[in-house]
Amino acid sequence: MFFVVLGCLLLGMKYFELGPVTAWPWWLVLAPFGLAVLWWWYADASGYTKRREMDRMEDRKAERRRTSMERLGLKYRSADKTDRRAQKALEARRREIEKIEGKRTAKRMKDRDSILGSRFDSQQDASRPGKTD
Repeated sequence: MFFVVLGCLLLGMKYFELGPVTAWPWWLVLAPFGLAVLWWWYADASGYTKRREMDRMEDRKAERRRTSMERLGLKYRSADKTDRRAQKALEARRREIEKIEGKRTAKRMKDRDSILGSRFDSQQDASRPGKTD
């Protein structure tokens, strides 16, 4: 669609002799139409157009279901249910990670304090040359 609009704009500017487009060759002015044809060919060949159409149909179907359920007075839950499950699983995983990281941090601090404490004791002992254990 973009290429078609651009082509029409350039074609109008060339026809009415507006701006620098009047000096451009015709093949350059008509090039966006060729690009539009190439894009449509690619979109059809790759299945992009069909996927977009199917997505729109799914959206319409979900909207119909939602409105029907609302008219019946029922609470409608769409595919958000799976999203909520995934979100809950993600939150549980984050809590587990935080718990493990908390334990690791506590162990690191304990080890650090132990090492610093032993260094402090060994430095005190080294400062007293006559002391033996």
